[in-house]
Amino acid sequence: MPDTDRGRFRIVLIEDSPLLCAMLREMLDELEGVEVVADAADEQGALSQLEQHQADLAIVDLELRAGSGLGVLSRLKAEPERFGRPRAVVFSNHGHSTVRARCTALGAEHFFDKSFQLDDLLDFIQAAVARH
Repeated sequence: MPDTDRGRFRIVLIEDSPLLCAMLREMLDELEGVEVVADAADEQGALSQLEQHQADLAIVDLELRAGSGLGVLSRLKAEPERFGRPRAVVFSNHGHSTVRARCTALGAEHFFDKSFQLDDLLDFIQAAVARH
């Protein structure tokens, strides 16, 4: 990792919608101190990127092209050292209380609803960067 990247808050974005992924990447790249180091659209790709990049935060959608965000969260919880112990948040439209509880049990710090909590997600990231 180049010296200029030290101290940057590194994010892996796990989202199966190419349009939403591109929009989120653009918004996150505009935040000071933040770098989106990778994105993935399926569970295996997400785990590969998380292992390779040892990011500070994984933003996880629950519905993926193959596998699921719950599978990603489960592996992060089961093998934290393998992935560099990234923090994880969920960004999904599937916010039923049972699903939220499962995400929390799997180690997700927060659940953001795609429909109306994008600003809250960005605020969460900015706060995390400030403490990084």
